[in-house]
Amino acid sequence: MRSAIMLFSLALAPCAAFAEGACPPGFYPIGGQGVQGCAPIPGGGAGENGVSPRPTGKWETRWGAIAEDKSPSPGAPLATGAAVSQKSKRAASSLAMDECRKQGGNKCEVRLAYYNQCAAIADPGTSSGVIAGGTSIAAHAETLEQAKGLAVRDCKQANGGGDCTVSYSACSMSEFKSF
Repeated sequence: MRSAIMLFSLALAPCAAFAEGACPPGFYPIGGQGVQGCAPIPGGGAGENGVSPRPTGKWETRWGAIAEDKSPSPGAPLATGAAVSQKSKRAASSLAMDECRKQGGNKCEVRLAYYNQCAAIADPGTSSGVIAGGTSIAAHAETLEQAKGLAVRDCKQANGGGDCTVSYSACSMSEFKSF
């Protein structure tokens, strides 16, 4: 009797070992009735070799800023400073302020800070000259064309429907940095 139980246990051992169809980790058995195979577990995130793909880098935010002189001298051009592709809002704002001062600005202030976008300034007037006393408009958007369009549209609204032209435009888009 003892040898019968032992013989029965030995006969079942190989069946238990192949209960999963001899599939590697991350796979499950498919098929039946003579057709056998293994398929990856859905949503397992593993590639063909059973290892999840590793990221090769990361996207880093980039900031831009525009600063303007809030009290320009009569008859003098408006001092404007800009910065693009900076790693922080503080760095972009500081650089834009420095550029505004270099252009002769006495009371420079950051007018617009933006990140991973484009920006534009539209001034009242035509390409032949800016209208004194009008209101310039700064806008930001996903693309350069959108930012320009918004700045011109809002400039026209702010200045009674008169002509407006883009005086500045740039983008500070996120940058991919490899590991």
